[in-house]
Order: sequence, then structure tokens, then C-alpha cells
Amino acid sequence: MNTLKFLAYSILTLFIIACGGTNTTPSSLFEIQIDGINDKIHLNEAITIHIKNKKNKTINNVIYKIDGQKVEVNNNKILLNTKKVGSKKIDAEIEYDGKTVTISKKIVVYAPSKPILYTYEIVNEFPHNKDYFTQGLEFYNDTLYEGTGKKGKSKLLKLDYKTGTIYKEHKLKETQFGEGITILNNKIHQLTWKSNIGFVYDASTFKELDQFTYGKSKEGWGLCNNGKQLLKSDGSEKIWTLNANTFVEESFIEVYTNRKKLIKINELEYVDGKIYANTWQSGQDVAVIINPTSGIVEGIINFNGLKDKVTKHTNLDVLNGIAYNSSRNTFFVTGKNWDKLFEVKIIKK
Repeated sequence: MNTLKFLAYSILTLFIIACGGTNTTPSSLFEIQIDGINDKIHLNEAITIHIKNKKNKTINNVIYKIDGQKVEVNNNKILLNTKKVGSKKIDAEIEYDGKTVTISKKIVVYAPSKPILYTYEIVNEFPHNKDYFTQGLEFYNDTLYEGTGKKGKSKLLKLDYKTGTIYKEHKLKETQFGEGITILNNKIHQLTWKSNIGFVYDASTFKELDQFTYGKSKEGWGLCNNGKQLLKSDGSEKIWTLNANTFVEESFIEVYTNRKKLIKINELEYVDGKIYANTWQSGQDVAVIINPTSGIVEGIINFNGLKDKVTKHTNLDVLNGIAYNSSRNTFFVTGKNWDKLFEVKIIKK
């Protein structure tokens, strides 16, 4: 009986396949094709797009959308004037034979032009504790605040930047690895790396006021603010915008140059409408200037040579820590376990 059932099922299956009954998924009928892509797709570029009709169906209409937003098509061309660079999804809603199906294709949109190159000029050199594994650096009311990392060594510090004298210090738990910091509305926000927790302190007393957990961003890397919201990196190409009151991740940008995706975006600083960021393990001592709306890398600052001025020792690590001093109109940069803090001016090359 079981054999008869199996034979009957097999015959029925073959009959359905022969009639095309099981092979009618949208992707089996249609495919989005983009012509002439030999390199990268760039923002504000026009791409030629069409539908590959695999089964020669009669197509009545096609509506294209990018990330859910309808786009105009002229002579099979779409202008990629999206607000952000990064990964995008193109949907095609296809009407045929009285039916409507949707197929999708993923693309990556890169920055439209090369980043501007910058170098630096040293204004001053100040002492910096070589035991500080610098993760966050920020000026607030002309006073330097620093967050450090490593389990058992993670701290929050208020310092005299000229001498390195500690005004106030708070130690994190032995199990916590401190990361980026930023100060907004007299509150210090400090991330941890993999503990999925951030802390909020009173900037004057260092009293803990609140804690928050991460959403989709998973890890804590760099942190800054635009005066209203928190901006957080997580080690990927994404920088997340957080509500400063609820800490909900409301949106994100993806960071791209005209040639590549930037990952391991580390310490952040927000200055005059741009994000300045260190990048970890990039192979060079550089920082990048990012448009916070689009994710475009607009500039690259070459800090090569700074590390040569630091005392060499066993634990010496990479450039990390960038803070803007608005009263002096200069940047202060250092590194993980560096014994110097540099005041610099950034100059277009």
C-alpha cells in the first residue's frame, strides 16, 4: 500500500512539474538586470535597468522602488539620488497576466567622489599616561574627559590636559571593557565593548544616573553627539543615531568612500556638522571625516608620523582618541597607551 501511494505521489508530482505548477515563484519568472556595471555604482549615477522575462510573460507594467521609495524611470534609466550611500534594495513590482509580483535585487551605492586629503601641524605636545588604553576623548567646558578600556583597567577620567593631573576618576567593573564617551546636557555617556551596556553619569560628580542597553548595534565602539542625539559606532560600517532620552536606535548611516566600505570605525567626534572618526586596524594612522546624513567619507586625515614621536614600549598600540577644543580651534589626538597628547591643526593637503 505504501509503495502504491509513493508511486501515485511521484506521478502526480511529475505531472505538476510538467505543467509548470511548482516553478512559478517570482524569481523563476523574472529577474532585475542592471546593464554595464563593470566597477562600482556611485551616488547620483544613472543606471540602466530592465526586467529579464524568463518565461516570456506579457508584462503590463513595472514599478521600481529603492528601499521602499518609488523611483522614476526614464528610458530604462534610474538616477541614484538616494540620501545615503551603502547597501540598497531595488524592488520591481511587475504586473502580468492579471497578477502582480515583486522581485528584488541588492546593490551597493558608493560615494560619488574621492575624499579630500588632509595632513596636520603640531601645535603642542602634552603628557599622557601610557597606562591609558584610550577609547574616548572629549572636551567639555574646556576640560578634557577620557574613557579607557581593557578589563580591570577601564575608567572614566576628568583631566587637566596640560599636565595630565586627574581631577576626578571612576572605575568600571573588572569584567567591563570601557569604550567611547560623549557629554550631552551635562551628562557623560560611556559605552562598554561587548557587555551590551552603556552608562550615564553626572558630568560634575560622576554619579551614575542611568544605564542603557544596545539594540541592533550589538557592540559599543565610538560615541559622540550632535547636540541633540547620540551617534554610536559598533565596529561595522554603521553609525547609529540614538535618541538621547530613550537610547533607542532611530536610524543609521553606512560609511563608504568612492571605492570601499569602512569598517571598525572607532572613536568619534562631532565638529561643525561632520563626524571625525578613528578607524581601528586600518594599517595606517588616519582619521576620516564623515557626512552624518549620507555616510560619505568626505575627507581622510593622514596622522602618520605622530606615533614616531611617542615613547616606544611593549604595550604601545594604535592611534585612538580625537577631541576638538572649540576655545582653541584645535584638535587633540592621542593613542592607546601613548605617553603624549598632541594638539594639532588639520590642514588640507
